[in-house]
Amino acid sequence: MSRLAILVATGALALFTAGVAFAAEVGGVKLDDKVSLGGQELILNGAGIRSRVVFKVYVASLYLPQKAKDLPGVLGKTPRRIQMNMLRALSAEQLVDALNEGLAENNSPAEMATVKNQAEQLSSIMKAFREVKEGDVITLDFVDGGTGVTLNGETKGTISADAFTQALTRIWLGDKPVQADLKKALLGG
Repeated sequence: MSRLAILVATGALALFTAGVAFAAEVGGVKLDDKVSLGGQELILNGAGIRSRVVFKVYVASLYLPQKAKDLPGVLGKTPRRIQMNMLRALSAEQLVDALNEGLAENNSPAEMATVKNQAEQLSSIMKAFREVKEGDVITLDFVDGGTGVTLNGETKGTISADAFTQALTRIWLGDKPVQADLKKALLGG
């Protein structure tokens, strides 16, 4: 094949792949630059890897209607999505324990008392997963004052209460986030 033909073919391939809607690749996971939720288009605000000890656990990504750089900016935007693309297998118990720990670390005892029933609902939904495997995708969709939970695109449950959506978001973006560099990445930093 001549050099000109190779250049033309390479250029055509580059133009073709430029139209693909991937905004980023994090930890080997290709993330969409836009998603649709509640009839609204959301854009990727940021993404990063959640690690625990030496293990990469999941790629977290945050989608919002407009970019936000801090927790109040995120909480002021709905709908919104937090997505977890699993990089390793976890039991449902491990997942629930991590979420409950994050909730307790980032919400006062009074706030936790307010969302106790919703936290128990989330635990029940996630325990029904039994296990999440590498490659599975969990989404937490915050729309119309509730939290929709999906696993690999299949709705697993919805939890009502705006206070809970805020408490849950603080796991990643609160004063004591699960991981400081992940918080920074989710906020586009």
